[in-house]
Amino acid sequence: MTFADRIIAFNKQLNFNGTLPDGIHIMNPFKENPQANNLMEQFYNKYYNDHNKRHMILGINPGRFGGGITGIPFTDSKRLKAICNINYEGKETHEPSSVFVYDVIDAFGGPVNFYKHFYINSICPLGFTATGKNGKELNYNYYDSKELTATVYDFIIENIQKQINLGNDTDTCFCFGNGKNEKFLRKLNDEKGFFKKIVALEHPRFIMQYKAMSKKQYIEKYLTAFNTVL
Repeated sequence: MTFADRIIAFNKQLNFNGTLPDGIHIMNPFKENPQANNLMEQFYNKYYNDHNKRHMILGINPGRFGGGITGIPFTDSKRLKAICNINYEGKETHEPSSVFVYDVIDAFGGPVNFYKHFYINSICPLGFTATGKNGKELNYNYYDSKELTATVYDFIIENIQKQINLGNDTDTCFCFGNGKNEKFLRKLNDEKGFFKKIVALEHPRFIMQYKAMSKKQYIEKYLTAFNTVL
């Protein structure tokens, strides 16, 4: 099996059977959205059709307009079409995190070169939503409540190990988010010994929302970090 075959099989088996806290819903595009399975199969067969080892990059959990739609972490439908040249049918989605990540990928040399070295996913590979005051569904993070964190704790551990087993290197893992996400991953790593080293970077969403004027400097920071493992 190629790396692509293993990722596709991993995605299709993802399933959470636990009881979530009241008002929290899980997003599983591989069970809920037939197009997501087709899109992610095209994506991984395009960029991961080999037996190379990669370094893992772990975000928080998929968002509604990126991985929650396309099945591909930090890849919204706009970038899937415009940059990866994979056709998406339906209303186009825009995710600020995806914009930044693909700016980094472009500066790295493009998707073919980037994905040859790196595998992106999230600490929790399935996302969550909560119903807001106006009745709309909002993104929700695994660490936003202690109850949710406890509920998905074993699921997270199981799936980090499964993703390592896909053929990922364990010397260095990159963490998107140098606040709660980093703290959680370091604690987990102290317990389980998944990785020899964790390098945390400011989360793409944080950069786009609060540090957009300094985006170029953050892109350089990302590139410097990634180049340490090449």
